[in-house]
Amino acid sequence: MAVRRSRRSIRFEPDFDPDFGDRALTDARHDIVIGRWQGVRDLLRDTGDGWARRTHRLRLLSHAAAGSSAVEAWRAAEPYSRDAAVLRAATEVVRVFNEAIAAGRGTALDRARLDVTVMACLSAADARPADPMPWVSLLTVARLYEGGVARAELRRWWDELRRRDPHNLEGHVQLLRYWSARWHGTHGSMYDFARDAAGAAPPGSPLPVLVQIARVEEYRYIADGSRGRGPVRGFDQHWKHELAATEVRRTWERWVGGRPPGPVRPEEVEPLNYLAHAACLAGSADIARGLFGLLGTRAARVPWSYTGDPAQQFTRWREQYG
Repeated sequence: MAVRRSRRSIRFEPDFDPDFGDRALTDARHDIVIGRWQGVRDLLRDTGDGWARRTHRLRLLSHAAAGSSAVEAWRAAEPYSRDAAVLRAATEVVRVFNEAIAAGRGTALDRARLDVTVMACLSAADARPADPMPWVSLLTVARLYEGGVARAELRRWWDELRRRDPHNLEGHVQLLRYWSARWHGTHGSMYDFARDAAGAAPPGSPLPVLVQIARVEEYRYIADGSRGRGPVRGFDQHWKHELAATEVRRTWERWVGGRPPGPVRPEEVEPLNYLAHAACLAGSADIARGLFGLLGTRAARVPWSYTGDPAQQFTRWREQYG
């Protein structure tokens, strides 16, 4: 006779797929690992001009390509490929960030090295004028300039991005981080940017989650500054005070409430995890339950990794609210 097992007796394991269920992207990234570029070319060609999916794929492909010569091989074989130019620029941005990490926080990078990366991004923008990704890349590398970039230049890059894709989530995230206290702004300037963007977003847009991303950035900054000195006084309410909880509900209503029904797309997995993380820590049980229902097993290491072991946290909260 078959033994019926209770739901809780079946061990749950979150799925931390780095490609968030995008099988075509996984295949292309495997091509990069073995030094092939043809699969990447075909993937970007087939992606077309769906900017949310394209930006998401290019971001993950650039991280895979940063440690290989695949993008250079593609450029050598097809020097006039517009997609290759865009991916190469994004890959150079990842590489220069890796150099900054290796040098250590507070170490200024060679400005000429940064300028070369900026020129690669501008060249990519010329090669594929309608594509927002080169401008996302520029907003990303802007953080690495000592003292930031000139306001007029930053504004131009931002305007060019918004002209092409006004609700591009990745571009907004990069500018949010630029204006954070960790880089070239303050907690206040970061939240102002996030709330303004969230307030202007149309129903169904993921941009309201910028407010939850900002809350994670503030937490990281303060937690990093207090390492070795014990807990930060008064910081226990960071996730669950009245404004934090209200903003979780507002994001849920404006984004998820206006989102077309259907399965979660790969590019939605990470931002939905940000909202689920915030809902759990704010004690918003109904919202957390709804988000875990949408996500199923699909987890993103960030932001859970900032507040503990990501697998343990995702599993514990899902068991509580799932």
